Amino acid sequence: METCTIGVSIAVPEPHGSLLQRCRAGFGDPAAHAIPSHITLLPPTEVTPAELPAFREHLAKVAEAGRPFRLRLDGTGTFRPLSPVVFVRLTRGTAECTRLQELVRSGPVARDLQFPYHPHVTIAHGTPEEAMDRAERELARFRAEWTVGGFSLYEQGGDGVWRMMCEYPFGPWPNGGVPQQPGRPTAVAFPHS
Repeated sequence: METCTIGVSIAVPEPHGSLLQRCRAGFGDPAAHAIPSHITLLPPTEVTPAELPAFREHLAKVAEAGRPFRLRLDGTGTFRPLSPVVFVRLTRGTAECTRLQELVRSGPVARDLQFPYHPHVTIAHGTPEEAMDRAERELARFRAEWTVGGFSLYEQGGDGVWRMMCEYPFGPWPNGGVPQQPGRPTAVAFPHS
């Protein structure tokens, strides 16, 4: 049976997304150029083309009920020795991401997680220990903050590259307020110590 691999995530906006992707490549992560910088809501999941329409409808409903929220990245962490990953930490927006991923995974494409959910932005995965140590050290002072205005559905191509299929903006802003441009960063990043 024909399948495709999809994922749902919150993109890290520019200029931070490209900066973190370049850093990831610089740490020797072979997947750096195939994976845009993101916070995962649904990890890579195989589905059939017939499952996609219902899942897209589900994502639209989740987004319509969602509201923009502030997200802050601040410093680094690691899942080592359990998993060979170094990441940039979320210090604001964690609860919102956790709830959002529960809602995304509650629909027609249900997915169990290998590890408890911990929102983060990967900057090194499966690289030599020295490279992971360097990633953790060099981005320890990284800071960025923005308003999350929605999430996106991605598909992994046959070449291993993840490409956006569809964006799902959140429903109307509370009290009729006018948002900043969703996804536009509002803080400066400090990539090196």
